[in-house]
Amino acid sequence: MNTLATVLLSALPLAAGWAVHVWWLRGCLNTARRDPLTGLRTRDGFTRRATALLKDPRAVVVLADVDKFKQINDTHGHATGDALLKATADRLAHHVGRSGVAGRLGGDEFAAVLIDDHGTAGDLLAVLHGVLARPVDGQNPDVRTTVSLGWVRASDFPADNLSGLLRRADEAMYAAKQARAGMRRAGLGWLFATVTGRRAGRSGARADAPVMGVAA
Repeated sequence: MNTLATVLLSALPLAAGWAVHVWWLRGCLNTARRDPLTGLRTRDGFTRRATALLKDPRAVVVLADVDKFKQINDTHGHATGDALLKATADRLAHHVGRSGVAGRLGGDEFAAVLIDDHGTAGDLLAVLHGVLARPVDGQNPDVRTTVSLGWVRASDFPADNLSGLLRRADEAMYAAKQARAGMRRAGLGWLFATVTGRRAGRSGARADAPVMGVAA
């Protein structure tokens, strides 16, 4: 018995050290899945959480793109551009809430999945669109921009995975940007014909891709 107790006691430091190591690795992984500028999840972290949320039939997928971001960056400097991205991320995350997830896919492109409890996603996103267009606190009030939004209800396309739904939201967002409409919902038909998931106007898509039934 004494021998067993001695062995167990001697193993405690090893077990404690391993627990600390696992905790440290988990922290590193969580940090790697966060965008250092905005604090939002990166594409990998967003994909993991968003895929889980899509099991809920009330899920809505949103894609957001800052309008004329390059022009703002070139005119007012990268610090102003970074402040705009940070404010956009904070506002998007606040609007999505804890039940959803927001992520930065890269550059000035953001994505979110929210749970539409009351079937009012269109109204909620209209409010979000107005919030995202507000001037950034502490920055030059002359630096104004809008954010184009595209969104899709997951239940409208039950066969689509996250990638397919993001593509549809992307097409809707592009239609909104081209029409200066602010936001668009992806309907039951593609907004733009695509080739291997690339919409017209992006590299990889044919130049003559026709416009098809845009849904309001």
